Amino acid sequence: MDRLTKLLTAAYQMNASDIHLTVGSVPIFRIDGQLVPYRGERLEPNDTEEMARSIVTDDLWHRLEVDRELDWSYQITGLSRFRVNLFYQRQNLSIALRTIPTQIPKLDDLGLPEVLKQIAKRPHGLVLVTGPTGSGKSTTLASMIDYMNRTMKRHIITLEDPIEYVHQHDQSIIDQREIGLDTTSFQKGLRACLRQDPDVILVGEMRDLETISTAITAAETGHLVLGTLHTQSASSTMDRVIDVFPLHQKDHIRILLANVLEAIISQRLFPLIDQNGRIAATEILINNAAIKNLIRNEKMHQIPNTIQTSKEQGMHTLEMDIREKVKNGLISQVDAEPYLIQSV
Repeated sequence: MDRLTKLLTAAYQMNASDIHLTVGSVPIFRIDGQLVPYRGERLEPNDTEEMARSIVTDDLWHRLEVDRELDWSYQITGLSRFRVNLFYQRQNLSIALRTIPTQIPKLDDLGLPEVLKQIAKRPHGLVLVTGPTGSGKSTTLASMIDYMNRTMKRHIITLEDPIEYVHQHDQSIIDQREIGLDTTSFQKGLRACLRQDPDVILVGEMRDLETISTAITAAETGHLVLGTLHTQSASSTMDRVIDVFPLHQKDHIRILLANVLEAIISQRLFPLIDQNGRIAATEILINNAAIKNLIRNEKMHQIPNTIQTSKEQGMHTLEMDIREKVKNGLISQVDAEPYLIQSV
């Protein structure tokens, strides 16, 4: 067993979500959100290069040398899949890996709100899952796709960079396309999707104007489009979508967004009290008549108040959900405090 495989095996057995290999440091694992040094000596430049070369093909190595960074996925048979990023820092090679569980978790097992199942049943429209890096967006989306796959007959196309969770065909057909291997970009892959008879399109990351514009068009033309954004809340998500468009298009996009948006799920991960693992706290927005009116009239600042008063429709703010989880003894008040306006 080579050195990298030994490290990844140890990380998997310790339930590490991420592995950091950088020159001048011992290997570092992220466990339940915390960075934990692993045993061993500090890594030298030849250590990280040797480990990288052990899993990189000649074609990928050439791309790394040109681009100075590289994303792809790697699998150890019988263990797990890993999302891999290679990058140079101070002219030395560093490796960041994220563990991807082989089993796709069920929505119920993640403790996510029941309303996500209703959102997954929508026939068309735009559903956005948002939050900072490492907040569990990919896992939430994979669980929603898995729920569709087990309960509905749909053609689902995913665009991912790279592919993380691997889905098997069940009630649905799932075509997973990896950026850089199966298509050259999110934009091209998304445009091609519209000619591939999809019912559901998952866009791993909505990064730019063209991708966001095409995703909205796809939602408008009868597809259910799922996507992610690195935003902090439902209202900031809508601001972000609208702000990428030129000034002369903003009014039109605002009206279009009001019509096609189905839901926004914003989330953060918190360590569980007295247990290993983490749990997601969420903000849920369902695009009802009141929300549509606020979007059309540029009153995004009023959206949190509408969410607070629409609990019976499955909505809640992030703060409401965090307070509920503190009350139920799932997360600590210390961890929750930075996200609360007042103390619990």
